[in-house]
This record gives sequence, structure tokens and C-alpha cells, in this order.
Amino acid sequence: MKTLNTLQNSVKQELASHILYRINDGIIDNSNIEDWHFLCFNEDYYIIGYYNASQWLKLHNINAFEAISICQEFEEDHFGEMIKKYDNSETTVNMLAYVLGYDLIYSDDFKNVKQLKKAMKKLAS
Repeated sequence: MKTLNTLQNSVKQELASHILYRINDGIIDNSNIEDWHFLCFNEDYYIIGYYNASQWLKLHNINAFEAISICQEFEEDHFGEMIKKYDNSETTVNMLAYVLGYDLIYSDDFKNVKQLKKAMKKLAS
């Protein structure tokens, strides 16, 4: 599966910065480790609006079909079927942020927020 390793560094940096923002805001901490991904990428939309989502894809040089493919493959791997309809840029980008955020948060076995913060600072710079 094509993941953060093969996508633009700008995506990694942006999503790592988003995680850092959530840490610095006190939204994620050591008391909610099991909810880090949910709190960063599933509690609310990452991008709102079709135009903004389309621009986000362009900014990161991501083809819409490539984004849809990544999302569909993730759904099949994790849920056994495709659940969502990717018929607009907003749905696609928000699911892509969810998938790539999952890769970032679970890329290592972070035991505490300090370890996660250190790793995200490195990626964000």
C-alpha cells in the first residue's frame, strides 16, 4: 500500500504539525493514548469544503485517483470492505488524512506523549 513513505514530505510535515498542535493544546496526552488517532483525525473534519480539499490535493501534488486508491485499500485491509463513497474531494481528503494520520501515530510503538512529540517534531521540521 502506498503510504506516507512514498507521498510528498509536505504531507508528512503537515500532519505531524497537526499532531503537535493537538499535543500542545492538551487534546492528546498520556491519559488517552488509545484515542490519539481518533482525537487527531476522526473527531472532526481535517479539511472543510470541496474547494479547500481540492486545493490541498494540488498543494501536496496528490492525484485524486491515487488518494482514492489509498483510502479504498486501507478500508479493505482494516474493515474487510469499502465503506465510504469517494465521490467528492472533501470526503477523499478527510479519509486520506485519517489513513495517513494512522500511519504516523502507529508507525512506532509510542509509549507516551513525549515520545510521540519528539518523533512528530522531527517529521515536522
